[in-house]
This record gives sequence, C-alpha cells and structure tokens, in this order.
Amino acid sequence: MSSAQDPFYIVKEEIQDSIDKLLSKFHQWERMPSDSGEQLRLTKELLAGCESIEWQVDELDKTIAVAARDPAWYGIDEAELDKRRRWTSNARTQVKNVKKSVVIGYESNGTSTSNVNGMRRELMRLPNPHQPDKFNQYAAQDNDDFISSESDRQVLLIRQQDEELDELSASVERIGGVGLTIHEELLAQEKIIDELGTEMDSTSNRLDFVQKKVAMVMKKAGAKGQIMMILFLLALFIVLFVLVFLT
Repeated sequence: MSSAQDPFYIVKEEIQDSIDKLLSKFHQWERMPSDSGEQLRLTKELLAGCESIEWQVDELDKTIAVAARDPAWYGIDEAELDKRRRWTSNARTQVKNVKKSVVIGYESNGTSTSNVNGMRRELMRLPNPHQPDKFNQYAAQDNDDFISSESDRQVLLIRQQDEELDELSASVERIGGVGLTIHEELLAQEKIIDELGTEMDSTSNRLDFVQKKVAMVMKKAGAKGQIMMILFLLALFIVLFVLVFLT
C-alpha cells in the first residue's frame, strides 16, 4: 500500500502539522514578556495543544499495536512498525518538552501547580477528580471508532488488490493461450513450407531429367526426326484438346 493511501500517514501528517504549529507558538511564547496578558493567552493555547496532540499520538500508538498483532494482514513489516513507533516516540518527546517548558515558565511567574492543572482541565475540559469520567468514555469510544475505521479501510484495500490480482492473472492466462495458439500455427506453417520445398526440389529434379532425355532424343533423331516429333506432339495436342473441350 502506498503512503498516500495508508491511514497512518494521513493521521501522521495531521499530527505533524499540529506539532509544527505548536512549536511555532512556543517560540513566540518564549520571546514574550513573562508578565504580559498575551503570554498568558499563549500559555493556555500551548497547554491545550499539548494535551490534544498527546491524545492523538496515544491513539496512533494503539493502532500501531493493533497492526503489530498481524503485520501481514495490514501489508506492513517489522521495519515499518519500528519506523512508526520511532516517529510517535519522537512526537511525544517534542510535545512533552514543550509542555514541561511552558509549565515551568508559568510556575516561575508565581502561579501554583494546582492553578496550572486547573487551567489545563478547563481548557481541555478534563473532568474534575470528583466528577464522572466522561472524557475517558468519549476517548475510548473515539479510539474504538478509529481502529474499526482503519481496519475496514485495510480490509477494503486488500479486497481491491485481490480483485486486481485476479483480473491480472486472468489476462496473463488469456495472453498465454493466444501465444501458445500462435506458436502451434507457426509450427504447422513451417511444416507445410518444408513439405512444399521438398516437393519443389523433387519436381525440379524430375523436370531436369525429362529435359535431358528430350535433348538426347532430339539429338539422336536429327532434323527429320525432330520435325516428325513436333508433328506428333502437335497431333497429340489437337486430340487432347478435342477430347477435353469438344466432348
């Protein structure tokens, strides 16, 4: 399966785009004064972005674990699985570094850890420890839907590939049959040509023999004998002509 058709790479591109935007905001955040309202706004956006990307990377890791159970079914190998695991690990490390720097910077400005956690819960709508865990239920449902969707796509792609292979196999068989028929016809024509060449050689030899005999007879008969033979042949021709065309 090509990268353009693999759901993993589609989701990977979306996550990578989110990481690029997150890093761009983080660099902007680093250049801002620590006591400005704009930095506070960017702090909230950065923490929210980190939480969102971490969740997406976790879901992508779960799909990799599913594919690792039967790589052949999904059309991938161990090298590709290792490559995907390395990418998710690097992505998670990037996001953790950004979140750690933002939290440390925010705490150094006089905000307690409890306030930071409260702000993160508010931004990401995380449940309070004393409230029902609805977010985890939604996350689990989204995860199941994503895995089911990817599995359905993989099965559909495999079916399409099987159909294309069956059509290709049938075409190869038809071409092979036509080629075999052409080969047999060429062999038959070659045999006919050989037989015709043999007959032509035999006829040529007989004609040469007759010509030599006629030459010897004409030579022995002399001029008078030649005239008599010509008259005899002419009379024979007339008789044959009468027998063939007039009777």
